[in-house]
Amino acid sequence: MLDAIAEVREELHALHRSLVDNALVSWTSGNVSARVAPDLMLIKPSGVPYDELRPEDLVLCDLSGAAVAGTLRPSSDAASHGYVYRALPEVHGVVHTHSAYATAWAAHGEPIPCVLTAMADEFGGEIPVGPLAPIGGDAIGRGIVETLHGHRSPAVLMRNHGVFAIGDSPRAAVKAAVMCEDVARTVHLARQLGESVALAPQTVDALHARYRNDYGQEEA
Repeated sequence: MLDAIAEVREELHALHRSLVDNALVSWTSGNVSARVAPDLMLIKPSGVPYDELRPEDLVLCDLSGAAVAGTLRPSSDAASHGYVYRALPEVHGVVHTHSAYATAWAAHGEPIPCVLTAMADEFGGEIPVGPLAPIGGDAIGRGIVETLHGHRSPAVLMRNHGVFAIGDSPRAAVKAAVMCEDVARTVHLARQLGESVALAPQTVDALHARYRNDYGQEEA
């Protein structure tokens, strides 16, 4: 198990670097976590700059968000990540960003409407808005789970806060966060040109099914 956790540390370290590379975070904001056992996760330590972060710095926590090894304190979002893992056993990665365009939609308190085929593909509809919740406990996690219930979107805009995205792996969660920012920017730009036309529900369903079932390469 220790070897497996070491591999996840390396993967998470690279994924945190990708948040910077994709301009989704600034300074020490944001985090990625990974479920490494039914009741354990790894997450970024609180307040550590990305350019100083090392794989061994990632904090092993239980799903209440409490550190179970090491001396660094986990992210202030740890309890919320843990709540998501407890509530959604199929989730193995959670990411949080303050990316500019998506967070602007969160500040406005408005879902991003599904007006792009790329949104239908990745999110299966609009990207919903979750409630404003206090930082530090599991309230954000509760808001994530409640908001995404009944949605196909792997991303949620937590009101006045930022983006949280989930996936069956940490990489899938980061992909959702990258795509969330991409479509948030495009839909914002489209609004400067006038009214956007939402895709019909049957079109969204067909695009989402094609993307899930036919896009990409078959696994060996």
